Amino acid sequence: MREITYRQAAQEALMEEFRRNKNTVHLSAGSPADMGKEFGEARIRSASLSESAIVGAAIGLAGSGFRTVVNIGMATFGFVAMDQFVNQAAKITYMFGGQAKFPILYRMSNGLGNSAAAQHSINPYSMFMNVPGLKIILPSTPYDVKGLLKTALRDNNPVISFEHMGLGSVKGDVPEEDYTIPFGKADIKQKGTDVTVIALSKMVRDALIVAEELAQEGISVEVIDPRTLVPLDTKAIKNSVARTGRLIVVDEACQTCGVSGEILSRILEDDSIFRRLKAPAKRICGLDVPVPFSPPMEQYVVPNKEKITAAIKQVIG
Repeated sequence: MREITYRQAAQEALMEEFRRNKNTVHLSAGSPADMGKEFGEARIRSASLSESAIVGAAIGLAGSGFRTVVNIGMATFGFVAMDQFVNQAAKITYMFGGQAKFPILYRMSNGLGNSAAAQHSINPYSMFMNVPGLKIILPSTPYDVKGLLKTALRDNNPVISFEHMGLGSVKGDVPEEDYTIPFGKADIKQKGTDVTVIALSKMVRDALIVAEELAQEGISVEVIDPRTLVPLDTKAIKNSVARTGRLIVVDEACQTCGVSGEILSRILEDDSIFRRLKAPAKRICGLDVPVPFSPPMEQYVVPNKEKITAAIKQVIG
């Protein structure tokens, strides 16, 4: 199978779906040249540098029969359009009594590690996860980003895709034939028997490296990538924890009120799973601080392989 980058896989997904559906349009502050050349200015629109305007315009387009892709850029830019996200896009199908569909794909870059400083370094998916009406995807590989984006572009609901900016050049196997990945279906990236590690976004790569290293020491680590946060594949996580009896959640985002806490609560509230735990569940998350610009300080804030390894050895005992 051919190898392409995460960025190329995402672009392929858009190009293929734009060819498949003539009612798909793209909005961003600065249109992608390759798409504009093939699909023209009517479908690839270069919008004003106003996130609230393009997030809101996408709602109107979607309600008028179009499928709309909006490239926000850095996730922090999306904060100026929170009313359009939270109070409009998330609720409008419900407010219309289900009589109208609003198929929109919002793409945002998230993540730490580039010394982009506090205002450009964030993983805000838990904020949007708290809002009913938005589907959220979190692809970690080239294969996943293409399959999930294609699914999003065929969904009749607003979908937010958080794509870690540290993954753009990462290569992986991607088939040339058409495929999609269903929402709400986690992927077991590495099978194991001693401990379940639920890893999100770029942390999946670190977790897999740790799993490979610990295998040399006789520790078998199962690595699960949820891939989508809304819907979340709780069943797959429970099945894994029931087998291993140990659980660690690794998330680059802040710990307080984050996805890691939601995952732990869903597991620990299930008495049949809780009784099988051989050790307390743990979270390895980013620190609850504004992200420093200084590279050494930023690395201190972010979860890493050493922290994951230490947590696994602690729960293994």
